[in-house]
Amino acid sequence: MIKSLTEVGDMWINVKEKIPVAMTIAGSDSGGGAGIEADLKTFAALGVHGTVVLTSITAQNTTAVIGVQDVALEIIEKQIDAVAEDIGVDAAKTGMLHTSEIIEVVAKKVKEHKFPLVVDPVMIAKSGAPLLKPEAVKTLIEVLIPLAEVVTPNVHEAEALAGMRIKDLESQKKAAKKIAELGPRAVVVKGGHIEGEYSIDILFYDDNYYFFKALRISTKTTHGTGCGFSAAIAAELAKGSDVVTAVENAKKFITLAIKYGIPVGRGHGPINPLAILYKESEKYNVWREVQDAVKIIEESRYVFKLIPEVGMNIAAAVPYADSVEDIVGIPGRIRRAGKRALAAHPPEYGGSSHLARYILSILNHDHSKRAAINIKFDEKALKRLKAKGFKVSYYDRRLEPPEVKEKEGATIPWGVQQAIENLGNIPDVIYHRGDWGKEPMIVILGKDARLLAKLVVELAEELANEEATI
Repeated sequence: MIKSLTEVGDMWINVKEKIPVAMTIAGSDSGGGAGIEADLKTFAALGVHGTVVLTSITAQNTTAVIGVQDVALEIIEKQIDAVAEDIGVDAAKTGMLHTSEIIEVVAKKVKEHKFPLVVDPVMIAKSGAPLLKPEAVKTLIEVLIPLAEVVTPNVHEAEALAGMRIKDLESQKKAAKKIAELGPRAVVVKGGHIEGEYSIDILFYDDNYYFFKALRISTKTTHGTGCGFSAAIAAELAKGSDVVTAVENAKKFITLAIKYGIPVGRGHGPINPLAILYKESEKYNVWREVQDAVKIIEESRYVFKLIPEVGMNIAAAVPYADSVEDIVGIPGRIRRAGKRALAAHPPEYGGSSHLARYILSILNHDHSKRAAINIKFDEKALKRLKAKGFKVSYYDRRLEPPEVKEKEGATIPWGVQQAIENLGNIPDVIYHRGDWGKEPMIVILGKDARLLAKLVVELAEELANEEATI
């Protein structure tokens, strides 16, 4: 009998068997960016069922926390018991635990129910408002942290826990080891507040250091970063991952959530924990889009005339694409077969690194331009594209700096940036006139591969008709 399956990212869950359960023990953020709101989104995105123990209610937005109301200790206890005794807890995480009394109650229940715990030692909100009373820091250190599977302080929190300044990688490592002496099995000192090209998180676990690096993202959509990261670790532990794998996957998850954060409010906008789901859910639709575009091209009588010597390709990206593997293209490209255009292979993710680099580069400036097609260089084609209202720009491959030429895959990002600067705007069409051993080329960018295919068919027909009248 065929079992019912649900796909979540790269993981398949048999929904007839037990679904992993992760619990968040934290405060509520009325702005929806951090706290239990961020945690539940993270759990859902990573394929675990999320349960909630509400510790405090906050009135906050992207700029300030303007009020806090703690939940009665008895209700906090009963929430943990209610979930643990019926649904179960495969892993839990803590967030805002405002007072010593709340910390003590949570610690008591963790001991009683014996579930793996990730402690996010939340002390200060992104807006700067305190979320942990000063006298509660000692309780956190002495009562809760020793029970943790993983503790995830940022630099400022790690400084408070370790009693030292953190300014670089070495002091970050030292702090992680000192915090581990408080009793948790593993410590992650996050590097988001340390300056540098990369954000490096350090995991100290079983007397070993592990480093997780991501390119630093310049954005204001960082509200809820700590919550989402610790929730992702808890979700991975709930699914049975070991500590190192859980932290590694959480780092990838939170980097994507930050990169595609939600720009709302006047302050720090929230991360987007669902970015990973949007990407996965659109994979088939984007593949079908490129397949339809190829069919449009192959059925044309004249497109073969626009195929460059190196071949034509057409590609499209899923939402939130951040690598070549997130972009569908044609392996082997579209070739000229007599007087027809013929795809060498069905569409595949990662099928065109050439066009993928154009798309990834332009997406940094315009999220609507998620598709591309290349055609041979033709002055008449450029003229017609300009007449249709397309913004056309160029780059000169002869001016490519040596350090760019030497770096694999760097030419196109450099060229796209040059084309933007030359136009003073985001182009719809980018061309270059080639270089030694490099064929001249035109690349057309747009929001949909089918529309680009129809445009190229129309362009080919117009050029054929123009040629016939000469």
